[in-house]
Amino acid sequence: MNLKYWLLRLTGNTPCELGQDARLYSSARIFNIAKEKQRIRIGANSLIRGELLVFHDGHIQIGEWCYFGENSRLWSAKRVIIGDRVQVSHGVNIFDNLTHPNNPSERHRQLQAIATTGHPRDVDLKPRTVHIHNDVLVGCNTVILPGVRIGEGSIVGAASVVTHDVLPYCVVAGNPARVIRELQPDER
Repeated sequence: MNLKYWLLRLTGNTPCELGQDARLYSSARIFNIAKEKQRIRIGANSLIRGELLVFHDGHIQIGEWCYFGENSRLWSAKRVIIGDRVQVSHGVNIFDNLTHPNNPSERHRQLQAIATTGHPRDVDLKPRTVHIHNDVLVGCNTVILPGVRIGEGSIVGAASVVTHDVLPYCVVAGNPARVIRELQPDER
């Protein structure tokens, strides 16, 4: 268990809303720049070993019985919705925004602000909601980019880069991720 979280919980200063029997392991890192705990909601019985970060207008909603692996990062400037029973392996990166502007002078200005005053709100990171539906498995070292919807019961192969929506009950893999096959009825 993450001792820092439990100490914060005792004082009423938690960075997130944690459902019944959900766990933050010692490797978990919760960064809630907005300092509004309802911006990060973790459902009952979910296990978090990675990093969750909200900034700008970010919101993270993780359903029940989810797993979020070590060295994984979920950064939200808009909204990331993760359904129930979703397993995110280690080393996965999920972003609902570009994280940095494309223009080099804007990137430099952003870095200066982060180093001195915090994340600047006037930088357009082109945020788009990410939605991962129920019963999805995301393989290790995968990257999920802004605006992506991953359909119910799908499997994303290891080291994939998901740039487009994934239909329900499909196996996708590669860079960019593409459909490898549909899951058979007995695999659903």
